[in-house]
Amino acid sequence: QVQLVESGGGLVQTGGSLRLSCAASGVTFSSYAMGWFRQAPGREREFVGAISRSGPSTYYAESVKGRFTISRDNAKNTVYLQMNSLKPEDTAVYTCAADLWGLGSVNADRYDYWGQGTQVTVSS
Repeated sequence: QVQLVESGGGLVQTGGSLRLSCAASGVTFSSYAMGWFRQAPGREREFVGAISRSGPSTYYAESVKGRFTISRDNAKNTVYLQMNSLKPEDTAVYTCAADLWGLGSVNADRYDYWGQGTQVTVSS
């Protein structure tokens, strides 16, 4: 049974940092590109970033480029999202997703498995 479990969300002030984690089980983790998406109330889900299967390649939305960093530890079956210089507009539920044999896609339809999400709230 495949599970993706996010953690690390919370409340932070503008300019602060958070590190999200997504732990995978029931999958051969290294076979999956991993993505992060977010959805704010009343808005469409949007791509945040992705990382390739072995991790050398990363991709980011323009809105987070230079502030967010994705990394992965295949030995721990975990992908991370380091978020720095947070802004109120980063407030959303952040969800990780797994794409079998993928390269790291901005397209949510590519992903096979999804976590439940973790809330990130940035106060002004």
